[in-house]
Amino acid sequence: MLSWDAPARSVGAVAAHVDGLSQALARAGHEVTIVAAATEESALGVSDEIHGGVRVLRAAVQTPVISGTGSPGAAIPHAELVAYTASANHHLVALLAHLDSWTPDVIHAHDWRTAWAAHTMSTLLDVPLVVTFHSTEQGRHGGMVPVGLPTSIHAVEWWLALLADRVICCSRFMRREAIVGFELAPEHVHLVPNGVAVEQWLPPPGAVQRQPLVLAWGRVQYEKGFQVLAQAISRLRGVVPDIQCVIAGRGPYLPELQSQVDIEGVNDLVHLAGYISDQELRSLLHVAGCVVIPSLYEPFGIVALESMAGGAPTVVARTGGLAEIVEGTGAGLLFEPGNAIELAEVIEQVLTHRTVAEDLQAKARDVLRTRYSWEAIAHATVAVYEQVCNDVITGP
Repeated sequence: MLSWDAPARSVGAVAAHVDGLSQALARAGHEVTIVAAATEESALGVSDEIHGGVRVLRAAVQTPVISGTGSPGAAIPHAELVAYTASANHHLVALLAHLDSWTPDVIHAHDWRTAWAAHTMSTLLDVPLVVTFHSTEQGRHGGMVPVGLPTSIHAVEWWLALLADRVICCSRFMRREAIVGFELAPEHVHLVPNGVAVEQWLPPPGAVQRQPLVLAWGRVQYEKGFQVLAQAISRLRGVVPDIQCVIAGRGPYLPELQSQVDIEGVNDLVHLAGYISDQELRSLLHVAGCVVIPSLYEPFGIVALESMAGGAPTVVARTGGLAEIVEGTGAGLLFEPGNAIELAEVIEQVLTHRTVAEDLQAKARDVLRTRYSWEAIAHATVAVYEQVCNDVITGP
């Protein structure tokens, strides 16, 4: 597997998926090596470690440019994202030297940032290439790709999708997006959802005293909709006694989100916590009266699974993969994305009606057990691997 972000040094959505899937594959008896970037400023050379029975190879991806005088020049700036990432990919390809005589049966890439390395490795090793798209640039921009960096990323995604022997998407929403956006044959694109390791999120034994606390977390970007949550909380002042809200995470939209909190006059109710550790997140999750996922765009929404696994009553926007997780299951309540009035009404319902919250919790447990275990997802992924390997053996 190739992933820009990988466990255990990153806890983002893609890294969480790679972690859960790779370990489930290893438990099922498969040999898995993850090839990833080490993007820490202090990282040097190559690291080789075992994480949960999976080998993780990381390469430092600093990319110095040599000036015309022969002395080291400036590195390609991270702001030049496509150029920086493309240049960094050759460090990932060089990790082949550390595989000794081992040759994989499949190369499985996650998203566009490993596109060049994945294609090169697949060609050099003469093995099929499978690609999972966790989101697309076209989807993030509502179907219209602006000129500039989004156009460049979209072009790389399109190129990677056409080169792949099989494409995996995490939701029906994403599958439709890939088929239409990249003009792929439907039989070429498979649906395999994300999963969650329920045992890692369970509350501690004993009764959990939940508070009138609304919790949200994730990368702080406009499309995550945290500004809608701030608007909703302003409507609940005086309606839900002692209500508080914590939004955890970092991202480029954080200054604008703070401005929105200021404008709504809810500085005393909404707390932007920035980065918090896994332990701090779980502690908040286990006492939250509800978790809100207010995304305007969400290809899947693994946060919803984590919230339900943590036992929190869950509220999600009716968009993309989030709607697919919750719709018709009773495991969560939905609201129209961007509608702060409706969101406020739903939050009030969860926080003030204990039977509603308890019903959501019970049905969420059933959904997680039957649909989103990593063992089931690993089994579905292996079926894609077997199909693509069989196609290579038998030919067209």
